[in-house]
Amino acid sequence: MSDQRLAALSEWAATVLHDARCTVRPASADASFRRYFRIRTTDGRSYIVMDAPPDKEDCGPYVRIARAFRSLGLNVPEIVAQDLARGFLLISDLGERLYLGALDPSTVERLYGDAMQALIRLQAGSQAVAWLPPYDKELLRREMELFREWYLGRHLGVTLTAAQQATLDSVFEHLIASALAQPRVAVHRDYHSRNLMVTPDNNPGILDFQDAVYGPVTYDLVSLLRDCYIAWQGDRVEEWVSGYFDQARRSGVAVGDDKKQFMRWFDWMGVQRHLKATGIFARLNHRDGKPGYLKDIPRTLGYVIDVAQRYPELGGLYEILAQIEAPQRLTGDSR
Repeated sequence: MSDQRLAALSEWAATVLHDARCTVRPASADASFRRYFRIRTTDGRSYIVMDAPPDKEDCGPYVRIARAFRSLGLNVPEIVAQDLARGFLLISDLGERLYLGALDPSTVERLYGDAMQALIRLQAGSQAVAWLPPYDKELLRREMELFREWYLGRHLGVTLTAAQQATLDSVFEHLIASALAQPRVAVHRDYHSRNLMVTPDNNPGILDFQDAVYGPVTYDLVSLLRDCYIAWQGDRVEEWVSGYFDQARRSGVAVGDDKKQFMRWFDWMGVQRHLKATGIFARLNHRDGKPGYLKDIPRTLGYVIDVAQRYPELGGLYEILAQIEAPQRLTGDSR
């Protein structure tokens, strides 16, 4: 992104805020072409301005979903001003305390409790956002193909045998069927520690929701509890899932009637998500020149290995991973 965009962005923000002396500093970047800057006005107010080049990103879904999620009582940024033609948004500032940096054994129960409450609020209000795009079988399959193309093919340089290709196809079909069998709700799609902010009121602040869809009830829960960036002991995660199931049912969220079935859905949804994430991490490195995510692959694949070896239907995936590289188990990383 050119300096001309930053200059135009700064001028636009100063005009909108009626403050020619406001300061513009980098706030963060993400895994897309968007970038974010923190604006401070001369009277001490703070805002975030998003730069999303319109030839690469469409701000329209962000604006529509932000307003819908706020109407449900979720703590997402308020849209202060917009210039969709140029890809500029001025939004409220939810602070600088990411969940990722704040989570530790002494805080996790409170922070995850807040995050699960917010998730239940979103899911209970799903009918209000039923216009979200469907998380259908084509999208589920496309996401998993990122693993085959970018991680196995591009990153590892592996050429699967015909038998291995067929096995992977079969596993993908099992995972798609499991996802489509679940009750459908609003899905944030990236509900994890790098997109949740610790806020003093209505915690958590929720970011990066522009790719929200309507799909499987376990998707966001597995994003949160089997996070690609931080891990917790398996038995503790299962306790959180059990507690979520009970609370979601009491709140009217469709989670099914069988807790054991819900746990199976959760496990298999995680495999789908983590195969996708592994492919995305490899693509970020090879296509976008962002190698920082490679370090998260062992943790992410560790979840896949753990689940795949526990379900006979997914055993073929476990065997493929064992044959091609025998990735390390998740050790020394679970808290």
